[in-house]
Amino acid sequence: MNIHEYQGKEIFRKFGVPTPRGIPAFTVDEAVKAAETLGGKVWVVKAQIHAGGRGKGGGVKVAKSPAELKELAGKILGMTLVTHQTGPEGRKVRRLLIEEGADIRKELYVALVVDRVTQRATLMASSEGGMDIEEVAAHTPEKIHRVAIDPKTGLEDAQAEDVARKIGVPEGSIAQARDLLKGLYRVFDECDCSLAEVNPLIVTGEGKVVALDAKLNFDSNALFRHPEIVAYRDLDEEDPAEVEASKFDLTYISLDGNIGCLVNGAGLAMATMDTIKLYGGTPANFLDVGGGATAEKVTEAFKIMLKNDKVKAILVNIFGGIMKCDTIATGVVTAAREVSLKVPLVVRLEGTNVELGKKILAESGLPIISASDMGDAAQKAVAATKG
Repeated sequence: MNIHEYQGKEIFRKFGVPTPRGIPAFTVDEAVKAAETLGGKVWVVKAQIHAGGRGKGGGVKVAKSPAELKELAGKILGMTLVTHQTGPEGRKVRRLLIEEGADIRKELYVALVVDRVTQRATLMASSEGGMDIEEVAAHTPEKIHRVAIDPKTGLEDAQAEDVARKIGVPEGSIAQARDLLKGLYRVFDECDCSLAEVNPLIVTGEGKVVALDAKLNFDSNALFRHPEIVAYRDLDEEDPAEVEASKFDLTYISLDGNIGCLVNGAGLAMATMDTIKLYGGTPANFLDVGGGATAEKVTEAFKIMLKNDKVKAILVNIFGGIMKCDTIATGVVTAAREVSLKVPLVVRLEGTNVELGKKILAESGLPIISASDMGDAAQKAVAATKG
């Protein structure tokens, strides 16, 4: 789950991570009022979408007068913002953050992620913060410093101070940077984040260390512990099909292809998509119905997949363990009839009650294409899309 920058900064402040003062705005009038409330002579108008690269895309602008702020807010609010993370379709801007201007003397980068190799939260930091951090990672990786954090001790003072010095924080600001980094680690740890990123982290002309941005991603499996974070969810920023799928406890992700996939288990789903690609096809979605799928859930899964006009065939690939093949077969037959399926349907079943499942499919009277294994299923699905 992702949240907006202004929401991330609200969380930051609760953990003692300094940020500029800012106020969210949903209309131009609210933006003008926010600037009046903040005071000062310079404000930053920032588009709020769940994607990075907003500055390069024209979604972050500096206003030096109330009139200019009103004009910029009017241009950004409602625009379709295209960045390297949104894809060519872009995202519509429905919210703004109006923030006080900052005297930026140095831009840095810090983030906390989970390192799967060390199995620890890892602090990453660089002296090269700002809009081109991806280029730094690609071309000068030596400028990125990493610290694997012991979960028993958390981020220690000496570690935080060492990183701060390595990325160029002035000596007089080291204590502030230490406290900020330790606060950021607490956010990451206590809020069950999968990412806590500040780009840029700035040092001001007065030597203050401030989080100028906030990007937080959360482990969805831990959200039951954080109802206050769930309340931040913005459904306008999510794929409607993915939102609908979540209502039925289906794991669904939209893709760009034309073969709908219904699979049980994330690993098998990934392998299925890889096999489709191997035989020249393109998957239209990732869809894991899980180990406890019912006929009703399978029916809803079919409905969600078929809302995508690009889907020219559906591939059902089930390995029955906890999930029994006859249950899936019943769901497939029920779904195909209920939605009046008009695209080819390829089904591969294996595992618990497989013969009973195949019998249900065979006696359904539906034009289901049976497959013997995953490779056979993928080949038949790809062929079906070509008529």
